[in-house]
Amino acid sequence: MASTHPTDGTTVKNGRGPHDTTPGKPMSLGTHMLDKGAQMLQSLKPIKQMSQHACTFALYSQDKSRQIETHHFVTRINQDFLQCAVYDSDDASGRLIGVEYIVSDKIFDTLQPDEQKLWHSHAHEIQSGLLVHPRVPEMVAKPELENLATTYGKFWCTWQTDRGDKLPIGPPSLMLSPQDEVQCRVKPELVKKRDDKYNISTAAIRGSRTDIMGPQRLHPMADYWREHEKCHAIDVENTVMNKITMFP
Repeated sequence: MASTHPTDGTTVKNGRGPHDTTPGKPMSLGTHMLDKGAQMLQSLKPIKQMSQHACTFALYSQDKSRQIETHHFVTRINQDFLQCAVYDSDDASGRLIGVEYIVSDKIFDTLQPDEQKLWHSHAHEIQSGLLVHPRVPEMVAKPELENLATTYGKFWCTWQTDRGDKLPIGPPSLMLSPQDEVQCRVKPELVKKRDDKYNISTAAIRGSRTDIMGPQRLHPMADYWREHEKCHAIDVENTVMNKITMFP
């Protein structure tokens, strides 16, 4: 059984994309029928609230040389808070590799310092033209870009497909946003690959965004590596379980 993605023409065989290496049996006819029936009968309301697709890049905090193209499917909770399901591509076989939460500078200022150091700024990412809304004209996206330029994000990567992981293995990794410092600049070949895919020019886009301003002052706790030359990483350790108290 094969199906074609309604917007990009990607052929999916047995529920899997042409380059999918995820372990597991192909989807059965019964599973396809169940999925189709569920789509007709269930509301899937949270998914249907996704209203934007943004393509950008991210770096692993523990190894800035590891850089990936990311696709954020965005749900707006309100004017100050966005939540994003992050995929490694926008193809029909794209894999869910993490989640990013985005808050306004107003909300970010209310967070405790130990929480703020997990977040990154977006100003450079927007002003440099690295974050784009594929197939959406810049004029249409401009108000949202101006809003995003003053926000902060916390992005946890749960599936490191860039290193060849066929399954989401190990603890999540905290991701950084691209910056102008040498160690956080996105590799030109990654940008070119993305530009060629969407027939865009990041350099030209950058030139059209010279009037987009970031926060009046980037918060010193965001982009923690910049001031402290340290990163944050999660490790898994054994711990004692809380005992359940039984009541008569």
